[in-house]
Amino acid sequence: MITTDGYLYLVDRALDGMAATLTELGDELVNVRPEAAGTNSPYAIVTHCLGVMAFWGGQVVAGRDVARDRAAEFEAAGPVAPLLERMRAVRERFGADVAGCTAAAPPKGEVPPKYRDTPIGAAQGVALLHVYEELAQHRGHLDLTRDVLLGPGGKTG
Repeated sequence: MITTDGYLYLVDRALDGMAATLTELGDELVNVRPEAAGTNSPYAIVTHCLGVMAFWGGQVVAGRDVARDRAAEFEAAGPVAPLLERMRAVRERFGADVAGCTAAAPPKGEVPPKYRDTPIGAAQGVALLHVYEELAQHRGHLDLTRDVLLGPGGKTG
Protein backbone atom coordinates (compact mmCIF):
# COMPACT_ATOMS: atom_id res chain seq x y z
CA MET A 1 0.00 0.00 0.00
CA ILE A 2 1.19 3.53 -0.66
CA THR A 3 2.65 5.59 2.17
CA THR A 4 1.56 9.10 3.13
CA ASP A 5 4.91 10.43 1.88
CA GLY A 6 4.58 8.55 -1.40
CA TYR A 7 1.05 9.83 -1.95
CA LEU A 8 1.98 13.44 -1.17
CA TYR A 9 5.00 13.15 -3.48
CA LEU A 10 2.63 12.38 -6.35
CA VAL A 11 0.27 15.20 -5.34
CA ASP A 12 3.24 17.58 -5.25
CA ARG A 13 4.35 16.51 -8.72
CA ALA A 14 0.89 17.34 -10.08
CA LEU A 15 0.78 20.68 -8.25
CA ASP A 16 4.34 21.59 -9.24
CA GLY A 17 3.47 20.92 -12.88
CA MET A 18 0.35 23.08 -12.58
CA ALA A 19 2.36 25.87 -10.95
CA ALA A 20 4.93 25.76 -13.75
CA THR A 21 2.18 25.97 -16.37
CA LEU A 22 0.50 28.92 -14.63
CA THR A 23 3.85 30.71 -14.40
CA GLU A 24 4.58 30.04 -18.06
CA LEU A 25 1.22 31.48 -19.11
CA GLY A 26 1.47 34.51 -16.85
CA ASP A 27 -1.23 36.99 -15.99
CA GLU A 28 -1.96 37.73 -19.66
CA LEU A 29 -3.11 34.20 -20.56
CA VAL A 30 -4.06 32.54 -17.28
CA ASN A 31 -7.68 33.73 -17.52
CA VAL A 32 -8.19 33.03 -21.23
CA ARG A 33 -10.54 30.24 -22.28
CA PRO A 34 -9.77 28.47 -25.54
CA GLU A 35 -12.46 29.04 -28.14
CA ALA A 36 -13.72 25.45 -28.11
CA ALA A 37 -17.06 24.95 -26.36
CA GLY A 38 -16.95 23.79 -22.77
CA THR A 39 -13.34 24.72 -22.06
CA ASN A 40 -12.07 26.45 -18.95
CA SER A 41 -9.32 28.95 -18.34
CA PRO A 42 -6.11 27.74 -16.70
CA TYR A 43 -7.00 29.81 -13.63
CA ALA A 44 -10.39 28.10 -13.35
CA ILE A 45 -8.91 24.63 -13.80
CA VAL A 46 -6.46 25.14 -10.94
CA THR A 47 -9.08 26.82 -8.75
CA HIS A 48 -11.27 23.75 -9.24
CA CYS A 49 -8.38 21.46 -8.26
CA LEU A 50 -7.83 23.44 -5.07
CA GLY A 51 -11.54 23.12 -4.32
CA VAL A 52 -11.31 19.36 -4.80
CA MET A 53 -8.38 19.13 -2.39
CA ALA A 54 -9.99 21.33 0.26
CA PHE A 55 -13.35 19.56 0.07
CA TRP A 56 -12.27 15.93 -0.12
CA GLY A 57 -9.32 16.29 2.24
CA GLY A 58 -11.03 18.63 4.67
CA GLN A 59 -14.62 17.51 4.72
CA VAL A 60 -14.64 13.90 3.59
CA VAL A 61 -11.37 12.73 5.16
CA ALA A 62 -10.81 15.10 8.10
CA GLY A 63 -14.47 15.75 8.93
CA ARG A 64 -14.42 19.57 8.79
CA ASP A 65 -17.36 21.44 7.29
CA VAL A 66 -16.04 22.89 4.03
CA ALA A 67 -18.11 25.48 2.21
CA ARG A 68 -17.59 25.01 -1.50
CA ASP A 69 -19.12 26.67 -4.53
CA ARG A 70 -18.08 24.24 -7.25
CA ALA A 71 -19.75 26.24 -10.04
CA ALA A 72 -17.89 29.40 -9.00
CA GLU A 73 -14.57 27.54 -9.29
CA PHE A 74 -15.05 27.41 -13.06
CA GLU A 75 -15.75 31.14 -13.24
CA ALA A 76 -12.80 32.20 -11.08
CA ALA A 77 -10.22 34.62 -12.48
CA GLY A 78 -7.27 36.60 -11.23
CA PRO A 79 -3.49 36.98 -11.34
CA VAL A 80 -1.06 34.09 -11.07
CA ALA A 81 0.88 35.02 -7.90
CA PRO A 82 -2.07 34.93 -5.45
CA LEU A 83 -3.28 31.66 -6.99
CA LEU A 84 0.15 30.11 -6.45
CA GLU A 85 0.10 31.32 -2.84
CA ARG A 86 -3.34 29.79 -2.36
CA MET A 87 -2.03 26.56 -3.89
CA ARG A 88 0.75 26.46 -1.28
CA ALA A 89 -1.73 27.06 1.57
CA VAL A 90 -4.20 24.42 0.33
CA ARG A 91 -1.37 21.91 -0.14
CA GLU A 92 -0.14 22.52 3.41
CA ARG A 93 -3.59 21.95 4.90
CA PHE A 94 -4.14 18.96 2.61
CA GLY A 95 -0.90 17.40 3.87
CA ALA A 96 -2.22 17.57 7.42
CA ASP A 97 -5.52 16.04 6.30
CA VAL A 98 -3.70 13.20 4.57
CA ALA A 99 -1.50 12.59 7.61
CA GLY A 100 -4.66 12.10 9.70
CA CYS A 101 -6.21 9.66 7.25
CA THR A 102 -7.07 6.10 8.20
CA ALA A 103 -7.19 4.57 4.73
CA ALA A 104 -9.72 1.79 5.34
CA ALA A 105 -11.95 3.81 7.68
CA PRO A 106 -15.19 5.36 6.47
CA PRO A 107 -15.17 9.09 5.74
CA LYS A 108 -15.41 11.36 8.76
CA GLY A 109 -17.51 13.91 6.90
CA GLU A 110 -20.41 14.02 4.50
CA VAL A 111 -19.83 12.56 1.04
CA PRO A 112 -21.67 13.99 -1.98
CA PRO A 113 -24.69 11.85 -2.97
CA LYS A 114 -23.10 10.98 -6.33
CA TYR A 115 -20.31 9.11 -4.51
CA ARG A 116 -22.03 7.70 -1.39
CA ASP A 117 -22.63 4.23 -2.81
CA THR A 118 -19.24 3.92 -4.50
CA PRO A 119 -15.83 2.91 -3.16
CA ILE A 120 -14.90 6.63 -3.21
CA GLY A 121 -17.54 7.30 -0.59
CA ALA A 122 -16.79 4.21 1.48
CA ALA A 123 -13.20 4.74 2.62
CA GLN A 124 -10.92 7.67 3.37
CA GLY A 125 -8.06 6.19 1.36
CA VAL A 126 -10.17 5.81 -1.77
CA ALA A 127 -11.46 9.38 -1.32
CA LEU A 128 -7.83 10.54 -1.35
CA LEU A 129 -7.14 8.48 -4.47
CA HIS A 130 -10.08 10.32 -6.02
CA VAL A 131 -8.31 13.61 -5.24
CA TYR A 132 -5.20 12.40 -7.04
CA GLU A 133 -7.36 11.14 -9.93
CA GLU A 134 -8.78 14.66 -10.28
CA LEU A 135 -5.37 16.32 -10.03
CA ALA A 136 -3.85 14.06 -12.67
CA GLN A 137 -6.82 14.48 -15.01
CA HIS A 138 -6.90 18.25 -14.66
CA ARG A 139 -3.15 18.62 -14.96
CA GLY A 140 -3.55 17.08 -18.39
CA HIS A 141 -6.41 19.47 -19.16
CA LEU A 142 -4.27 22.38 -18.02
CA ASP A 143 -1.36 21.36 -20.22
CA LEU A 144 -3.62 20.90 -23.24
CA THR A 145 -5.16 24.30 -22.58
CA ARG A 146 -1.66 25.82 -22.42
CA ASP A 147 -0.75 24.15 -25.71
CA VAL A 148 -3.85 25.58 -27.38
CA LEU A 149 -3.25 29.06 -26.00
CA LEU A 150 0.43 29.13 -26.96
CA GLY A 151 0.34 27.06 -30.14
CA PRO A 152 -0.31 27.94 -33.78
CA GLY A 153 -3.71 29.56 -34.03
CA GLY A 154 -3.82 30.08 -30.27
CA LYS A 155 -4.09 33.42 -28.51
CA THR A 156 -0.38 34.07 -29.10
CA GLY A 157 0.23 31.83 -32.12
